[in-house]
Amino acid sequence: MQVTGLGALVLTPVVGNLSDRYGRKALLAIPATASIVPLGILAYGRTKAYVYAYYITKTLTAMVCEGTMMCLSLAYVADTVPESRRTAAFGLFTGVCSAGFVASTIAARFLPLPTTCQVSAVGAVATAVYMKAFLQETDGGASSCSSSDEEASQPLCLPSSSAEEPSAPPRLPPLRKAPSLTEIAGLLTSSSTFSRAAVVTFFHGLGDTGLLNSLLYFLKAKFQYSKNEYANLLLIIGITGSFSQLTVMPFLVPKLGEQKLLIIALIASCGHAFLYSIAWSFWVPYLAASCVILSMLVTPCIRSIISKKVGPFEQGMVQGCITGISSTASVVSPLTFTPLTAWCLSEATPSYLKGFSLACAGFATLVALATSISMRPADVEPDRK
Repeated sequence: MQVTGLGALVLTPVVGNLSDRYGRKALLAIPATASIVPLGILAYGRTKAYVYAYYITKTLTAMVCEGTMMCLSLAYVADTVPESRRTAAFGLFTGVCSAGFVASTIAARFLPLPTTCQVSAVGAVATAVYMKAFLQETDGGASSCSSSDEEASQPLCLPSSSAEEPSAPPRLPPLRKAPSLTEIAGLLTSSSTFSRAAVVTFFHGLGDTGLLNSLLYFLKAKFQYSKNEYANLLLIIGITGSFSQLTVMPFLVPKLGEQKLLIIALIASCGHAFLYSIAWSFWVPYLAASCVILSMLVTPCIRSIISKKVGPFEQGMVQGCITGISSTASVVSPLTFTPLTAWCLSEATPSYLKGFSLACAGFATLVALATSISMRPADVEPDRK
């Protein structure tokens, strides 16, 4: 996981920026095609040699596939959906992704292992073929504004100096080549909203990944949960999250806006972790899982906020940066929470500290919440100097 996370950290901003220059569909073909290889190996054979080959190819391809598929897909959505409906569209997209996780989990429970591997490989091939045959290339969203080709190469909708026209949110400067670390750092600091969104993404990812890494061991030690019971809990979380993103988010966004909804979702995410940490009976984790109906809205809200901060030709770059930051959190989290969980669940630790690692995940999310409260919506942020 650390290897793939480091790979995603480096590659996603680069691939996202390349998609701004050469098109979303062309770059989406890379992870869509690469993901077929390890699944095809496992579908062909499951002997020791094939399993080793699967893990090697999966590690290599995951560096390209895990982060880039998400950031390029979100950039594609941003190209084709106007800003007024973009938050709900991001919610629908992430909801469909969660529904895919639920469907694959259910299929794996009922299908035999050889059939599961073959179905996975066929699904990956079908995805690549569908994308090649039916997905239309976008123009970077330039068609959504009535500007010339020369103007389209610059960030759109810059604040107007005329008093008669309302000012729009400032945009980040475009990058027309593969970004360096200095340029990525410049993006993170060029806007207070974007820099705070990066902090929220990191600490929310740190807490969320830490919670998932620690939860199974905590439930097994305190309530003797089996792996099947834990899988059922994850299935409930997936179903609830899909329902929330597909139905609740489109209803709440027009009434609250993404910034207020982000704060509410982070409050629910904190409650989710703290309730797990003080669980006193076997049914409390199922109660805590109900918080997912709001906590799952954090990611689409953040993605929508930063999407509105840039022009159409920088969508891939900023979505890649946010994905890279999330990958960084996924690398740091196990290094932090694994030894902490081992100490909390050891025999020498008092019983009232068994859930301390889960509480620490909640505290990490609390930092994200505090940062989000000070974050200004894109349409009211003052001009940058």
